[in-house]
Amino acid sequence: MQITGRCYCGQTEVAANNHTTVLYCHCADCRRSAGAPVTAFVECAQTDVEITGGHARSVTVNEGVTRTFCGNCGSPIMGTYAYLPGKAYLSLGILDQADQLEPETHAQFQSKISWLHLEDDLERLGDYRLD
Repeated sequence: MQITGRCYCGQTEVAANNHTTVLYCHCADCRRSAGAPVTAFVECAQTDVEITGGHARSVTVNEGVTRTFCGNCGSPIMGTYAYLPGKAYLSLGILDQADQLEPETHAQFQSKISWLHLEDDLERLGDYRLD
């Protein structure tokens, strides 16, 4: 499935031809970068992701973690992690196919906000550092 998406203002677009998995992340780092109690990502091969529009900006706050966002509106576009080489994590909320990309697992589940009650039966990983 080809995946496409755009930021809030439409000036930064993303595309990928394939994806590996779809997951929720509960870590504090992802929550802060998205301003949300939980985030959702689509995992793709980093070489398969194309970001266009010229407004993408990247920031590294924590060593080995690079987050890409729209420099105009601030929408989170993608994250890459040194401990997950070759993989890119596209923000599910910006994708045109979000309704078709149902999460399969919860990552960093031990960091879940205590008042967030989940009733799904998805796999719950404590640490998503799979190679």
